Amino acid sequence: MIGALRRGWRHARHSLRTRLTLLFLLLALAMTLTFVGAMQAVTRSGWQELARPLIANYVDRLVAEIGTPPDPVKAEALTRGLPIRIRIEGPVVNWSSRGGAEAGGEWRDRHRRGLEDDSDRPPSPWRPTRLLADGHRIKFGLASLPRNDAPEERPRLIGWATLLALLVLVAIAYARVRSLLRPLGEIRAGAIRYGAGDFSRPIPARDDGELGELAQQVNGMADGLHALLDAKRGLLLAISHELRSPLTRARLNAELVEAGAARDALLHDLAEMRDLITDLLESERLTGGHAALHTEPTDLNALVRDVVDAQFAASGVKLALDPGLPKATIDEMRIRLLLRNLLDNALHHSAGAPLRPVVTTAFDADSLKLMVRDHGPGVDEAQLPQLAQAFYRPDSARQRATGGVGLGLYLCRLVAQAHGGTLTLANAHPGLQAELRLPRSGG
Repeated sequence: MIGALRRGWRHARHSLRTRLTLLFLLLALAMTLTFVGAMQAVTRSGWQELARPLIANYVDRLVAEIGTPPDPVKAEALTRGLPIRIRIEGPVVNWSSRGGAEAGGEWRDRHRRGLEDDSDRPPSPWRPTRLLADGHRIKFGLASLPRNDAPEERPRLIGWATLLALLVLVAIAYARVRSLLRPLGEIRAGAIRYGAGDFSRPIPARDDGELGELAQQVNGMADGLHALLDAKRGLLLAISHELRSPLTRARLNAELVEAGAARDALLHDLAEMRDLITDLLESERLTGGHAALHTEPTDLNALVRDVVDAQFAASGVKLALDPGLPKATIDEMRIRLLLRNLLDNALHHSAGAPLRPVVTTAFDADSLKLMVRDHGPGVDEAQLPQLAQAFYRPDSARQRATGGVGLGLYLCRLVAQAHGGTLTLANAHPGLQAELRLPRSGG
C-alpha cells in the first residue's frame, strides 16, 4: 500500500497535468491574497481617513442628544433605533446597552474582571469615546444585527462558500487542463508503440493546435522509420535468399577439395555463413509474432531432455526439471532453437569453469519458467540491457573462437516475445542466467 502511494506520488509530482493545476491554484491564491491585501491597505489608508470626521461629527450629535449628565433613557432609545452599542461610565451614571444600569462598585468590579470585551481595545474610529465635562465617559461601538436579520454564522458561511467556489474553480481548471493535455498521453502511447516496432496504429490527431501538429509530425516520422525498416528488411531478406544458392554450390565444391586442414577450415566458414543466413531469415519470420508460430501442447521437460541428449550429451549439462511441470502450448521447433542458442552461449562463455551449465524448469500460478545458468565470468552490468540486441556482443566475447555474430540471444528474445513471454538475462554470481517465462495459457 505504501509503495503504491509512493509510486502514485512520484507520478503525480512529475505529471505535467498536476503541475499545471497546482500552478493555477497557487496563482489563484496569490491573486486573491494580493487583492484582499490591497483592498485592506486602501481601506486603512484612505476610507478610514475620509470616514473619521464624519463619524466624529455624528458621535458628537449623539452625545448632545444623550445630554449632560447622560440620560440612560435617551441612550437606550438610541440603541433601539440605531445599530450601535453605548456604555456610560462615571461618578453617577453607569449604564451599558448590554446590561442596563449598574452600581458604581459593581461596574468597576466587572470592569476589573474584564467582562466588558471592548474596554481594553485600542482607539478606533469605529469605537469612539467622549469625555463629558461632569466626568462621565460615553463609549460607542457597532452592534451585531439581530439573529433573525443577519445571523452570526453569516461570515463563516461566506468563508465556506468562498472556499467551495475556489475548489470548484480548481476542479474545472483541472478538467480543462486534463482535456487540453489528453493528446500528450496519446502521443506518449504512440511513441512507445513505435519504439516497440508497432506501426499499425497512428496517433490520433484530435487537436487542431500545436499538440495536433506534433501528433501529425510524430506520425510522419514513424511512417518514414517504418518505410526505412521495411526497406532494410526487404534488402536483408533478398540478400539472404540470393546467397543461399551460391553458398550451397560453394559447399558442394568444398566437399571435392582434398581432405586436410584447409578443407576443414573452408567447410567451417561455409557452415557459419549458412547459420548466419538461417538466423537472419528466422529473425525476420519471428518479427511477425504469433503469426509465425505453430503451437501445440508440449511436454517442456521432454523437449529439454531431447535437446540435451541429441546435441549436448558430451558437454556435461546438468538438468533440474520440475516433475510437476504442466504442458505448455508452444511452437516446439522455436523453443528448441531457443534452448540450443542458450546452451551454446552458456558453454562458450563458461569454458574452464568448475561447474557445468544447469537447465532448470519450474512454474508458478502465472507462468512456466525455463532457466539456463552457466558458471563463467558473467557479463558487465552495463552490457546486460544490450545483450539480446541484434549483432551485439560484449567486448570480452568478440573473439571468433566463441562463434556467432550476436544473433543467438536476439533470436531467443524474439521467440519469447512471439510466445507472449519474456527473456530475462541477469548475472548469477558467478555466471549468467537466462530465464524464459511463458504464460501458462500458451502463446
